[in-house]
Amino acid sequence: MPTARRHRLPPSVRRIAYALVLLLVLEYLVLPQIAGARKALHLLGSVNPLGLTLGAALEVGALVAYAELTRSLLAVGERPTRFTVLRINLSTLAISHTLPGGAAAGGGLGYDLLTKSGVRGADAGFALATQSMGSALVLNVILWMALLVSIPFTGFDPVYAVAAVVGALLLGAFAALVLLLTRGEDRAANILATVARKLPLVRAEAVEEIVRRIADRVRGLLADRPLLRRCVLWAAVNWMLDAASLWVFTASFGHRMNVAGLLVAYGLANVLAVIPVTPSGLGLVEAVLIPGLVGFGSARGVATLGVLSWRLVNFWLPIPVGALSYLSLRLVPEDSVANILERHQERRDASAGPSTGREPSE
Repeated sequence: MPTARRHRLPPSVRRIAYALVLLLVLEYLVLPQIAGARKALHLLGSVNPLGLTLGAALEVGALVAYAELTRSLLAVGERPTRFTVLRINLSTLAISHTLPGGAAAGGGLGYDLLTKSGVRGADAGFALATQSMGSALVLNVILWMALLVSIPFTGFDPVYAVAAVVGALLLGAFAALVLLLTRGEDRAANILATVARKLPLVRAEAVEEIVRRIADRVRGLLADRPLLRRCVLWAAVNWMLDAASLWVFTASFGHRMNVAGLLVAYGLANVLAVIPVTPSGLGLVEAVLIPGLVGFGSARGVATLGVLSWRLVNFWLPIPVGALSYLSLRLVPEDSVANILERHQERRDASAGPSTGREPSE
C-alpha cells in the first residue's frame, strides 16, 4: 500500500525559519537575563497594560503614515486604495524583516505588487526609491536636531560621529542622484540604454523611457512644493509615531524618558540599522538602543523590557501580518475589495430608506 507523500519546505525556507526562531530566543530569553531576571520579573508584574495598548496603537499609526507617504508619491490617477497600499507595505516589511539586506528584496516585492495594482513601472520605482531615501533623510534631520538639543547637556559621544558620517553619505548619494536625473537626464538615459543593449531580455528603449519618466517625476516633485511638504510631513509623522511608541512602552515599565535623549538613542539605532548585517538591524538596534536609553537615565531593566516590547510590535508582528497581507493581495484582487465595499455602501443606503428628493428646510 503506497504511503502518503510528505510535503517538506524548501531548505532555504527552513533555514530562514530556524534563524528567526534562534534570534527570537536570543532576543526575548537571553537579553532579559542580561538585564537581571529578578528585576525583569518585578517590572513585568507592575507593567501598565493601557500603556502597552497605546504603544501598539501608535505603531499602527506609524504604519498608516508610511502608507500615506507611499500614496502621496504616486500619480493621482494611478493610486491604489489606502488599504491596498498598506497591505503592500506590510508585505515588503515581512520580507525585509526576515532576510539580511532584505530591503532590496522587499523593494522588489513592493515594485511587483504596485505594478500589479495598476501603477506604471517607472512611477512605482520612483515612489519606492524616493520613499526610502526621503524617509531616511527625515530621520537624519530628526537625529541632528535631537543632538543639538542634548549635546550641551550630556556631552559628545564617538557614536554620534559614526551616525553623522552615515547621514552625510546618505545626503551625498541622494543629492548626486537628484542632480543626475535633473541636470544629466540625457547622459544617464544614454548610459543605461547602452548597458541594456548588451543584456539579454532587456529592451534599451524601455530602460531609456523609464529613466526619462523618473526624471520627470523628480522634477515634478521638486517643483510641487505642497506635495513635497506632504511627503516630508508623512515621513516625519511615521518616525515620530514610531519613536512615541517606544517612549510609551518604556513608560509602561515605570520610566518616562527625556524626549531629546530618547530621540538621540532612537535615531542612532535606526541610522546604524541600515548596515545590512541582520534583517532590518535585528540585534544591532537593540545593542545600540538599550545602552543609549540607559545612558540617558533609564534603568537597564526598564530599557531592556521597554525596547523588547516595542520591537515585538515594531519588528516581529509585521512578519505574520505582512504574510497575511501578501496572501490577501494575491487571493483577493483590489477590484474585488472595492466591489465588496461598494455593495456594503449600497446596502447601507438602501437601509436608510428612499430619498425624498427635497432639500432639507432651513
